Amino acid sequence: MLFKNIQFFLILMKELLSLLKRFFGYTSFRPLQAEIIQRTLQKEDSLVLMPTGGGKSICFQLPAIYMPGTAIVVSPLIALMKDQVEGLIANGIPAATLNSMMPEEERHRVRQLCIQGKVKLLYISPEGIISELHWLLPRIDISLIAIDEAHCISHWGHDFRPEYTQLSVLKENFPKVPIIALTANAFAEDVQAALNAGMDDHVEKPVDMRILISVITKYIEQ
Repeated sequence: MLFKNIQFFLILMKELLSLLKRFFGYTSFRPLQAEIIQRTLQKEDSLVLMPTGGGKSICFQLPAIYMPGTAIVVSPLIALMKDQVEGLIANGIPAATLNSMMPEEERHRVRQLCIQGKVKLLYISPEGIISELHWLLPRIDISLIAIDEAHCISHWGHDFRPEYTQLSVLKENFPKVPIIALTANAFAEDVQAALNAGMDDHVEKPVDMRILISVITKYIEQ
């Protein structure tokens, strides 16, 4: 358990479960979700490896709702960003996206909403992160940074995105902001690249869920 004060931990869990039920309709956490969320709330970085459909999004969406400020979510696909933002808005959560397909007027509106603190989760591409690094991001109260589909850092996969290898600038510019990287795939050959990009742990190739659960559990218990 990361929180040593048991009373505080119990109160926190009660509040988180209340938010989970209110915004997502779930009455309990899936395996490892609560532990991962605790790490983020303690300003710790994490690399989350879960199978598709395992509940990765809750690991950053729930702390983003709980914490003050705006969560920055790095995502590689406009369609994926659009689906997640629409789902969050439908659940009553202020979310927005910045992408290259939006007209500049709409991009300006979203930037202003973020600066005003009216957006809880901002979805943006890795290319967008680089372009907004020195103007928009310093003007936002950033609660956490989530790097979704983190396997895009891997040169071994067809999803490789060079911009993912540049995300170390996030840790360099926002060292006190917790970073959570999420993926269903990992390659041992890319461990150093992942660490350089601000990701905090790794597992071995090939991906075996028993190994993943063991690695993450041991890491959380440290």
